Amino acid sequence: MSAHAQAHSHPNYLKVYAILVALLAVSVFGPMLGIRTVTLIAAFGVALVKAYMVARNFMHLNVEKRWIHWALGLALVFMVLLYAGVSPDVGRDSGQRWVKTAGWHQLPPSHEQPGTGKEAGEAGH
Repeated sequence: MSAHAQAHSHPNYLKVYAILVALLAVSVFGPMLGIRTVTLIAAFGVALVKAYMVARNFMHLNVEKRWIHWALGLALVFMVLLYAGVSPDVGRDSGQRWVKTAGWHQLPPSHEQPGTGKEAGEAGH
């Protein structure tokens, strides 16, 4: 078979499915080890392998033009840069003129009465 014919042949979907199920098992049972670094590396590694397999076998990117691969690589680079730029601030407990307290993510109580759609002061007017 020529290289062109092999590129257009259908992948073994049962084999791809079995690999994706095995990777799902790794991503579900991996965090049960309790080792944070191993869990993070395994989670991101499994996610990258699964995304590659889905893109290659089900989206048929293996037969696309080369600039598609470069565009996907560039998007991945920008995603990593965004994560690297934001994660140091998100992971901190304090910064200049702010402190993340125990209830920092909770919203203040609403002034609306439940079910009426009116504010408490306007209920009788």
